[in-house]
Amino acid sequence: MTEIDADEAARHKAKMEKRKQVQDAEVAEKTVEKGLLIVNPGPGKGKTTAAFGLALRMLGYGKRVGVVQFVKGAWHTGEMDAFKRFGDQVVWHTMGEGFTWETQDLQRDLAAAERAWVKAEELLADPTIGLVILDELNIALRYDYLNLEAVVATLTTRRPDLHVVVTGRNAKPALVEAADLVTEMTATKHHFKAGVKAQQGIEF
Repeated sequence: MTEIDADEAARHKAKMEKRKQVQDAEVAEKTVEKGLLIVNPGPGKGKTTAAFGLALRMLGYGKRVGVVQFVKGAWHTGEMDAFKRFGDQVVWHTMGEGFTWETQDLQRDLAAAERAWVKAEELLADPTIGLVILDELNIALRYDYLNLEAVVATLTTRRPDLHVVVTGRNAKPALVEAADLVTEMTATKHHFKAGVKAQQGIEF
């Protein structure tokens, strides 16, 4: 253990006391409690993973969570199996047909997005749900599979206490503007570039 002299310890204590005063005052100023519209965009990995971290937190407090996946197909994922263990505390809908370069069928992609949005509207209207995750909705909006203005209007007029997370690359500016919290995932380094394939427990 590093030895610290008495003067250094006293300076540190005084600095932290001042920091605590500033922090406590800042926290005390925040009095609004509301449902948040959270957007996780960006080219980096972790957008959906971050959303599911919030879902786990909500579940820990006994809240119900709804998930609609707009793009991902019905392939097997570890998170789906994990959330099934919460029973009816989680409402999960995988509505996608797979990525656009896999389907290669615009009509199918449009129809899938529209079906997913109908399901999303059902979850947004469910008063028993505390958090709705719209996974890769940003992709459906990027390709104009859904009407952006209608989607933003629905999200911004939802009930006041409902939290919503939207994930996917290339978030539209109108959605970013409407959001309360936007955290962009950047791609600093990715193992895929080094030839490492998608792996169980990491990518799915």
